[in-house]
Amino acid sequence: RSCNPPVGNLARGRTPVTLTTCGQNSTELYCSYPEQNLLHQVSRGCGQPRCTKCNANQPDNSHLPADMTDDFFANPISWWQSAQGVHREEIRLDFETEFYLTHVIAVFKSPRPAAMVLERSQDYGQTWRPYKYFSVNCTATFGLQDDLVEESSMCTSRYSDAVPCTRGEVIYRALSPSNKIEDPYSPEAQDLLKLTNLRLLLLKRQECPCHGSGLVEKPQRFAHYAIYDLIIRGSCFCNGHAEECELANRTGVMENVHGKCVCRHNTAGDHCEKCAPLYNDQPWKPGDGKTGAPNECRKCRCHNHADSCHFDLSVWLASGKRSGGVCDNCKHNTEGHRCQRCKPGYYRDRGKPMSSAEVCKPCACQPVGSANATFSRSWRCHPKTGFCYCKPGVAGPNCDRCLMGYWGFGESGCRPCDCARDCDPHTGNCFNGYDNEPFFNIPIGGRIPDLVQMSTNESEEEWKWNDHEQGFSALRHPEKCVCKEKVLGSVADFCQMKYAYVIKARILSAHDKGTHAEVVVKVKKVLKSGKVKIARSNRSIYPESWTNRGCTCPILNPGTDYLIAGQEDSRTSKLLVNMNSLVKPWKAYLGKQVSDILLTGCK
Repeated sequence: RSCNPPVGNLARGRTPVTLTTCGQNSTELYCSYPEQNLLHQVSRGCGQPRCTKCNANQPDNSHLPADMTDDFFANPISWWQSAQGVHREEIRLDFETEFYLTHVIAVFKSPRPAAMVLERSQDYGQTWRPYKYFSVNCTATFGLQDDLVEESSMCTSRYSDAVPCTRGEVIYRALSPSNKIEDPYSPEAQDLLKLTNLRLLLLKRQECPCHGSGLVEKPQRFAHYAIYDLIIRGSCFCNGHAEECELANRTGVMENVHGKCVCRHNTAGDHCEKCAPLYNDQPWKPGDGKTGAPNECRKCRCHNHADSCHFDLSVWLASGKRSGGVCDNCKHNTEGHRCQRCKPGYYRDRGKPMSSAEVCKPCACQPVGSANATFSRSWRCHPKTGFCYCKPGVAGPNCDRCLMGYWGFGESGCRPCDCARDCDPHTGNCFNGYDNEPFFNIPIGGRIPDLVQMSTNESEEEWKWNDHEQGFSALRHPEKCVCKEKVLGSVADFCQMKYAYVIKARILSAHDKGTHAEVVVKVKKVLKSGKVKIARSNRSIYPESWTNRGCTCPILNPGTDYLIAGQEDSRTSKLLVNMNSLVKPWKAYLGKQVSDILLTGCK
């Protein structure tokens, strides 16, 4: 729920500033009439005036500004008094921070002023605006209608009578029937209630009616302003996010109301005017004083890799106003709006939770064989898999050796063998026999049945990946790969697959890219095409996924013509091959059979 701090006397413990004080330069003699409740006669009368001296430097005879805001229960007859003869006096209370005002009460010892203005500042005294005008005659003094006639008027004559001559009150209520506010934290409420300074301008003195006949004292001895108590009721300003406050910017001061909020709802600041450092996933809002909704700040999803975040409007709008937090200074080698990915030069350890301080491991790329990626010079490996980006002709998860069919590992990568088959990776000398070439015409996926016979009683355990082999393609370990090929079944089965393309193509070469394979083919005939345009020329096709043994399937042997039917990625214009693709060595009858199906069978 939204919170409200308690209301107290803002003036208590804070000293007002006045233009004058009686007896500032020397002892002054002044006179005043006693309080009515101290007179013994029943009939209305003023009694005899009492005269005494005032000296600001003598504690027993001083009437300083602080006497207005002391404890009026402990010191009921202490007061502040102005110098004699002044018409315009100012009483100003400067607060160290912003507060909310509810009402003001001034109890005068002298007759109340004939004209007075109560003002507030919201910018520490730079500018002032009136709360209320007080006058015996509002129209004559301020050109305003009296609120006794017009309820919403800014002026009143209610508190400007000279009687009583002492202990007359002036009262201002910030929230009155003419100032109705439903939500105390709305901009309208803040404009009315929030203040940093309060000022009373006393503009015109008036005499007590007792000054009539028989006055024996000099009139100037009565010519002063005097105030017993100045009570300013209000609370610390917390935007609905705190219900208690503590000292603001000062220590050891005994104010009745402190100015620094003890924030809740994941908010921060002296007035809970912002979200706490790690809670900026949505815009800050004040509590709703009308509905009671707390409008808490929401924590950013930084996966324990940041100590703070900031709100970004563009991110908020792009998310459909669901999340706008951007994490600051991601730690543990992470980056991103949510510290959700590893920095260049690191990759994610899938064995650890995203919140782990060790989730990002440094790339272990061979510096000679690995290439600089286009994004960053330090981005040597794939951030999700850890596979390194290799130079041309280089293979291995760490780019530390030549690809089969290449030799001469060095700064420029590896060079293609100038051979019909493989060559020595160090010298480039061609292998001419099967004894020196263990893997003939390395396919993408699958073992070559003519060379490596598969036993029928192998256990499942033998086919599991070892940790250091995870993700290896068939180009690295072809002897481990066995692919289950898709057969050309019925017309209905073929049509149900909804192949995007059907081509006749010759396999020219295969390239291990570390995280995927790329096969270069020469397209000889296009039986069907989708959104990706296919010309009768050389192009690449992409085996889409690894099998559970780290192989790419189906089998595509270099130098062989195939009938290939598969799917496409229109966004990247790639032709894809996977285990649902139809891949068969080309036969004329097979091509005719598929052409007939495409023409007549699939509707």
